[in-house]
Amino acid sequence: MSKSLSQIVLPVAGGTALALSLALVVANLDYGQNKISSLEGRLEQASMRADEAAGKAREEAAVTAELEAKIAEIQADAKVRAASNPGLTEYAPKRESGYGLGRKARTEEIAAWDIDVLPDGRGLPQGRGDVFTGEEVFAEKCASCHGDFAEGVDNWPVLAGGFDTLADKDPVKTVGSYWPHLSTVWDYVHRSMPFGEAQTLTPDETYAIVAYILYSNDLVDDEFELSHENFSGFEMYNKGGFLIDDRPEREYARWSSEPCMENCKPSVEITMRATFLDVTPENGGESVMNDAKADDTPTFVAKAATSDATGGEAETAAPSPAIDPALLASGEKVFKKCKACHAVGEGAKNKSGPQLNGLIGRPMGAVEGFKYSKVFVAAHGEGRIWDETALTEFLAKPKSYMKGTKMSFSGLKKEEDLAAIKAYLKSFGE
Repeated sequence: MSKSLSQIVLPVAGGTALALSLALVVANLDYGQNKISSLEGRLEQASMRADEAAGKAREEAAVTAELEAKIAEIQADAKVRAASNPGLTEYAPKRESGYGLGRKARTEEIAAWDIDVLPDGRGLPQGRGDVFTGEEVFAEKCASCHGDFAEGVDNWPVLAGGFDTLADKDPVKTVGSYWPHLSTVWDYVHRSMPFGEAQTLTPDETYAIVAYILYSNDLVDDEFELSHENFSGFEMYNKGGFLIDDRPEREYARWSSEPCMENCKPSVEITMRATFLDVTPENGGESVMNDAKADDTPTFVAKAATSDATGGEAETAAPSPAIDPALLASGEKVFKKCKACHAVGEGAKNKSGPQLNGLIGRPMGAVEGFKYSKVFVAAHGEGRIWDETALTEFLAKPKSYMKGTKMSFSGLKKEEDLAAIKAYLKSFGE
């Protein structure tokens, strides 16, 4: 007797569902077992770490207890000693003969430290050096920072020039224009230079470098030799610009006495303000009192500066107004690199380099009274002229353009500096 199709399919489907259910239960059981094993492993690791931490804590507690016991023992011993000898708590007595530490410095050890030089020449070692030698040593050891002409490189100090700037708002305080004593120059160079190689210069090298710095400031001629014998007799340009501070002897006694409290004014009234007097005129000249009341804010008018009738340097000639004022100002700033050796303007004279009035269009080597190097003498004989092209090439690379020149200036690298200084020099005629 045959069965219907529904009777066959239903039992088969039921069996399949039962098999799938059993498989799912087994899978869930495996997953749960793995999860339990993982948790048990983590718990075991945490327990081990807790045991380690507890062990370290016990060790540290034991060390702490041991230290505390030692401290208590030391404190107890100190109390017993203090009770038996009251003198232990008193201040230590002053010793007349020292504490017996170290030894007296030897004469040669003191001499190694005692290297300062005084204005009268005390402390100078024997030695000598001339300008020519100094130029070579300066070029090798100093020019990388201070320039071949002591004009300064980038932000490194300028050592030469600035003689006509001390009255300006921003004076150029160089060795030549400002420093009052030659001993300061010698001592500083010998003690601290070259940068990064302090105290490597011999006394003779130091004398030569100082001689060249003086020459760069036009204070000596090119045949000058500086030595320990003529050192104290040399006077710097600005020696008279400094005064000895005698206030401790002259004034301090008055200030330290009891103040006088008699015959005082019953009241104080402001009758004048310092702003009424233009004590530092913008362009030099004499101070001018302004007509103003106490509650006014006055304006200042200064007299025009006049030339120095005592033989000082005269004001330079006014530049031509046809040239861009901004370019002229920039050129004047660039010319500071040249002022140590060259002069321009009314009354300009030869220094270690020729005066530069009327330079554009002038024959090379043509300034009267100046001793040119052989290469410029030859250029003069060839009829060469200082035009803008020649000046540009020379100022950019002097030694390359005029091989054999005494001028060791490294040159101007920037095009704007070359344009500015050419415009500035063009503004000064003969």
